[in-house]
Amino acid sequence: MSTGSGSGRRRLPLSLRRRPVPWERQPPTWREARPAVIAGALKRAQARPSGNWYVVGASRDAGGDRPLARTVAGQEVVVWRDAAGRPVAGPGICPHLGAPLRDSPVRCGTLVCHWHGLALDGGSFAGWEPFPAYDDGVLLWVRLDAVGGEAPLDGPVVPRRPDPARALTAVYTGVGVCEPEDVVANRLDPWHGAWFHPYSFVDLTVAGAPDGPDGDGDGFTVDVSFKVAGRLVVPVRAVFTAPEPRTVVMRITEGEGVGSVVETHATPLGPDDRGRPRTAVVEAVVAASGRPGFVLARGAAPLLRPLVRAAAGRLWRDDLAYAERRWSLRSSGRFPG
Repeated sequence: MSTGSGSGRRRLPLSLRRRPVPWERQPPTWREARPAVIAGALKRAQARPSGNWYVVGASRDAGGDRPLARTVAGQEVVVWRDAAGRPVAGPGICPHLGAPLRDSPVRCGTLVCHWHGLALDGGSFAGWEPFPAYDDGVLLWVRLDAVGGEAPLDGPVVPRRPDPARALTAVYTGVGVCEPEDVVANRLDPWHGAWFHPYSFVDLTVAGAPDGPDGDGDGFTVDVSFKVAGRLVVPVRAVFTAPEPRTVVMRITEGEGVGSVVETHATPLGPDDRGRPRTAVVEAVVAASGRPGFVLARGAAPLLRPLVRAAAGRLWRDDLAYAERRWSLRSSGRFPG
C-alpha cells in the first residue's frame, strides 16, 4: 500500500472503487472476529495503568465564564481556568452549603459560588480540595484517586499524536447506558466496521490481530476505505491500540493523513435514575496532512469541526447502541462472548 508520500503521492487522495461489492455480498467477518481475541485485547487494556486520570472534555470547553462540569463515577467535578489560563479542577459541591458549582460564574480566574459568594481560586479552601488537572492541548483530564484506586501518575497516558497547532482537531462527546469496557470492546472489534457502518467504511480487511501470525504487537491492523461520495473512497491502513483501560487509539499508518489519530476515551459518569451505568464517549480527531491544501483546511477549522463532529456522532449513534446492547446482555448473564 502506498504511503501517499514522496514521488508516489497521488494528486488527490481519492480512489475509485472499480468493482464495488454490495453490502450483502462482502465476505463475512464473524469467523475472524473471535470473541476470545476481543476479550483478550480488552483484558490487556484493563490491566494497563491509567494513574486515575479521566478525560472530562475538550480543551476549548474550559475558559469561558462558566466552569466545565462533569460527573465522573458519581463524583461532581468542575474545571475552569485560573487567571494565568491554567486548568484547575475540584469537587462540584460548594463546601459551604452544597451549592452546585456548575451553575456558578468564573470571574478573573476565580469560581464564585452563586449562593453566598464563596470564592475558589483553585487552592484548598474551607474543606474544598482541588483535583490534579491536565490540558494536553486537545483534551482536559482530571485525576480522581478516590475513584480510580490505582497508584497515581503525575500525568495522564496521552497518546502520541500530531502537533495540535499543525493539525485539524475536533472533539465529539456522546453518552450511553453502558460501562467503559463496553465502549472499549466495541473499538477493539474492527471487524464490524464495513457491516455495521456501510455509509462510512467499505473494503475492510483486518490484516493483523494481536494473537495472529501477522499481528503487530498488541494492535489490530486494518486496511479500509473511507467513503466520500458514490464510488469515491480514501483507502488507508490504520492500527488500533489501547494504551490505557479507557482509551482506544486508531492511528493511520499508510495512505492519506499518515500519523493522524482518532482517540476514543470512555469516562464513567454514574448511574441513571434506574440505576443503570452511564458512560461518556469523548472522541478526539487529530488530523494532519503534508498536502499544501491542508493549510487551507486548518484555516477553515471552525467550519469543519461541526462536520467532523456530525460524522462522529453518526457512527457513535450506532456504536453506542452496540455498547448498550453488550452491557444489557452482560448484566443479565446472556452475553455469548
